[in-house]
Amino acid sequence: MNDKRSELSRLYQLELQQQLKQGAATDLEPARELGRHAISLGLETLDMARIHEIALVSLVLPTYSASTNNSLLGRAGLFFAEAITPIEQTHRGAREANVHLNQVVKTLSQRTLELANSVAELKQEILQRKAVEESLRASELTSIMLLEKSKQMQEELRQLSRQLLSVQEEERRKISRELHDVIAQTLTSINVRLAGLTAESTTSTVRLRKQIASTQRLVEKSVDIVHRFARELRPTLLDDLGLIPALQSSLKSFMEDSGIRASLKVFAGIEETSGALRTMLYRVAQEALTNVARHAKATRVEVSIEALDGSIRMEITDNGQGFEANGSSCAKKHNRLGLLGMRERVEMLGGTFGVDSAPGHATTVRVVIPPPKTRARKNMLEPSTGTSHP
Repeated sequence: MNDKRSELSRLYQLELQQQLKQGAATDLEPARELGRHAISLGLETLDMARIHEIALVSLVLPTYSASTNNSLLGRAGLFFAEAITPIEQTHRGAREANVHLNQVVKTLSQRTLELANSVAELKQEILQRKAVEESLRASELTSIMLLEKSKQMQEELRQLSRQLLSVQEEERRKISRELHDVIAQTLTSINVRLAGLTAESTTSTVRLRKQIASTQRLVEKSVDIVHRFARELRPTLLDDLGLIPALQSSLKSFMEDSGIRASLKVFAGIEETSGALRTMLYRVAQEALTNVARHAKATRVEVSIEALDGSIRMEITDNGQGFEANGSSCAKKHNRLGLLGMRERVEMLGGTFGVDSAPGHATTVRVVIPPPKTRARKNMLEPSTGTSHP
C-alpha cells in the first residue's frame, strides 16, 4: 500500500511540475485522473493534501521568489483542487447515498413493523378460524348424533304406537270377552232365576230361599268382576285412601293370582306428595309386578319407596331368572312397551328410570324423582316409619 502511495506521490509531483511549466492554460484532466487513482487506492482528501505538500516543497521552494510565488502557488492550488474533486464528489455521493439509505432503512423498518403486525393479526385470524372450524366440526358431529338419536326415537315412537294400538285392542277384546262371557251370562242366569222364582213363588219357602241365595251369589260375582275391571282401569283406593293402601291391595291380589310372595316398605310421607306423583308410582309398580308374574319365574318380590336427601326412590326387586336389560332381545321377550311406558311416565315428572338385570340374576326396576327446584331443603320429605305387607 505504501509503494502504491509513493508511486502516486511521484506521479502527482510530475504532473504538477508539468502544470507549473505550461502555465494557466494547461488542461487539468491529469489532476482529475490522479484523484480517481487516489480513490482506487482508498485515499482521502487529507492524504492528497500531504502528497500536494510534498510536491510543493520539491517544486516551488527551490526556485521560490517573491515575484513568482503567487502565480505558482495559485496554479498549484488549482491543480490540487482539481485532483481532489473526484474524491469530494465521491464523498458527496456517499453522503447522499447514506441519506437515501437511511431513508430506505427507515421505510423498511416501518414496513417490517407493519408486516410483523400483519403476521400477528394473520396468526390470530388463523387461530380464530381453526377454533371456528373445530366448533363447526363439533357442531356437525353433534348434529349427526342428534339426527341419529332423533331417527332412533322416531322408530321407537312408531314401535310404541303400534304396540300401544295392539295393546289397546287386546284390552278391548279382553273386556268385551269378559262382559260377554261372564257378565252377560251371569246376568242372563240371574234373569232366568228370577223368572223361575216368579213361577215357583207358590212352592215351599225353603226352596225359594235357596233360589234367592243362588241368585245373590251370581249378583255378587258380577259385582266382583265389575270391581276388578274398575280397579284395573283406575283403583278407587288410590283416590280415596292413598298410595299405600292401593299398593297393599294390589300386592295382595298379585300374591293371590301369581303365588309369588311380595313385601312392601314405604315411608308415610309419600301421601303428602302430588297426586300425579303417587299415580305414577302406582302405575310403574303395577306394570313391574305384571312383568314379574309373566316373565321372571320368581318366588319373591320386594317393593320399597324411600326418601333420600329430598329425592324419592322406588325399587321393585325380584329373585327371578333375570334378562339382558340392554340387549336387543329385550324388546320381544320382556315387554318393551311396558318398559317404555314406565320410562315415559317417570320422565314426564322429571325423574329417571332404570332397570338392572342380567340372565340368572335378580332384576331391579328403579325410579328416582329429584326434589322440586322451588322447594326449600327444610321442606323436603324425610324418611319416616314405613309399613310392610308380608
